[in-house]
Amino acid sequence: MAVAKIQILIVEDEEDIRELVRYNLERENFGVGEAASGEAGLKAVAQKKPDLILLDLMLPGKDGLQICRELKKNDTTCDIPVVMMTARGEESDVITGLELGAEDYIVKPFSPKVLVARVKAVLRRKAAVPVPDTEDVLRICELVIHPGRHSVTVGGKPVDLTATEFGLLHFLARRPGWVFTRYQIVDAVHGEDYPVTERSVDVQVVGLRKKLKKAGDCIETVRGIGYRFRDEE
Repeated sequence: MAVAKIQILIVEDEEDIRELVRYNLERENFGVGEAASGEAGLKAVAQKKPDLILLDLMLPGKDGLQICRELKKNDTTCDIPVVMMTARGEESDVITGLELGAEDYIVKPFSPKVLVARVKAVLRRKAAVPVPDTEDVLRICELVIHPGRHSVTVGGKPVDLTATEFGLLHFLARRPGWVFTRYQIVDAVHGEDYPVTERSVDVQVVGLRKKLKKAGDCIETVRGIGYRFRDEE
């Protein structure tokens, strides 16, 4: 019996880039779908859920950030890894995309070999995510963090977090009082060699604090180093 191919959807309005990416992905035995606009990409996802989406930021109609936001807010598509493709000088968009839940980004112009390597790395990280111990529930700083259910409540009220925000919170809360650098946090949440800037970690922490409201004060900034979760003892 033939093994089903991993399916990747390319959402990119420039035909030459789509063809280049398709050619290199098919050489690696991936199944490839294409969409030339954000709206077409959403329709393609609804018809056949891909294993990963390569998403251009500058699209006609709805741009890549809007598409990423819609995908990550939808219960049926929020678990699809998104790798953003962006032009140089768009760091603010990249940070926003990561905050929305995108798993990675690659800057144009890019090497096809690098693109394929990044795609494989994201797919490996997704496949290697361990099943959390459903009994290992954390209760700290008015928070209840349930790894098995991937849920967080503050004062009994549920908080909607992205996968990255949940991973960041769980990592810090498991070791209250310990100080971690931004790169240690990235390695723990995403895996080694994840291409991310210190600024994007800061933005994700700011977004997490806002969602947690008063409980967000338990995530403390340690100047010159990184972050820690307040030790209540």
